[in-house]
Amino acid sequence: MTPHLRLAAENELDAAADALAAAFEHYPWTRHVIPDDDYAWRLRELQLVYLRHAHVHGFVALAGPADGVIAVLPPDASEPEPAAVDRIVQLHGDRLGRLGDSEGASPEPGSWRIETVGVLPARQGRGLASELIRFALAEGARRGAGRFALDTSDERNVRLYERHGFTVVSRVDPPDGPPVWGMSAVVADAAPANGRTRA
Repeated sequence: MTPHLRLAAENELDAAADALAAAFEHYPWTRHVIPDDDYAWRLRELQLVYLRHAHVHGFVALAGPADGVIAVLPPDASEPEPAAVDRIVQLHGDRLGRLGDSEGASPEPGSWRIETVGVLPARQGRGLASELIRFALAEGARRGAGRFALDTSDERNVRLYERHGFTVVSRVDPPDGPPVWGMSAVVADAAPANGRTRA
């Protein structure tokens, strides 16, 4: 049975951050940009910072209590507040400069960004990531999104996103880090921009 998918409430973001930290424990990109010292704690705190930003400026969706999480930002989302930026800098520590290793082709103007998708390890392999992606594409279209963009550092994820209409638009191979694929998708049934609503 597929868990209920819904937009996350603010008081669910801590559980969502826990789920993402578990999902990304061994993810190549987070291992590359987060110091090994207190890695699990840093990872979880970074997820929470980004989720709070997405919850205010875009949307966060959950499968079940927090079995899976997806966060999306619109193209006009504000930059994180200075306090959030300071926290991000602190948590990345001496690996902050590695964040630039993923810079490839810029997404098409007007692209909404899927910032993260993660599923608890015990719940992986059951189609939850696909359910979350479909939910996010539909919710974005309801808010007027016509195009989505994302980055991934796992080739298995490339195949996953391709099944949902994404195509690879760039690939970056940092000298000391994992490859990063930039991907893009067009949503054919986007709602009119003036029909957007906010959760």
